Amino acid sequence: MKKSHCIWAVALLLLFVGMPCQAQSLKDLLNKGNIEKAVSALTGKKTFDMTGSWVYSGSAVEFESDNLLQQAGGALAATALGEKLDEQLAKLGVESGALTFTFNTDSTFTMSMNNKTPIRGTYAYHADTDKVELKVLKIAGLNMTVNKAATGEMRLLFNSSKLLDLITLLTSKGQSSALQGLSSLAGSYDGMLLGLALKQQ
Repeated sequence: MKKSHCIWAVALLLLFVGMPCQAQSLKDLLNKGNIEKAVSALTGKKTFDMTGSWVYSGSAVEFESDNLLQQAGGALAATALGEKLDEQLAKLGVESGALTFTFNTDSTFTMSMNNKTPIRGTYAYHADTDKVELKVLKIAGLNMTVNKAATGEMRLLFNSSKLLDLITLLTSKGQSSALQGLSSLAGSYDGMLLGLALKQQ
């Protein structure tokens, strides 16, 4: 707890030193942009803004470890898996433009597929680890890694079982055979994170 207070104290000090003269109120000091600058100065990392509406643009595959990527054929394996993942998701109706996420500034979010009734929940983004936890009624905690691609896309990356939980929640029970195909695919690749690439609307 003391460490947390110390970090905030240093952050505020940096803000006071680096703020232009017009920033005179506490509200100015604690606005989102200034807090992001302070976190960036302290950690060397730029925080990622998830807020807004995002639409599915394709699957995302990443290695959990850079060592795996460097192994012979690592990049080719990731590309091949991405293509297979696209195929399985398409069978479940998860195609470009069909799935939308909206992340609000009050830590609530909605997700909807094919304009069906949105599923609502809350989310917590931890800037220090780039981890996000989604909470919805039917899933206790859906942990994932979030990152921003050079193209501007946001990637939500899960271990295979959690991606399956999310897709199962979004799709109908009548698609059980397609879900089994996704489950079989996801379970056959260790050391990889599977997920969704989203572009901002």
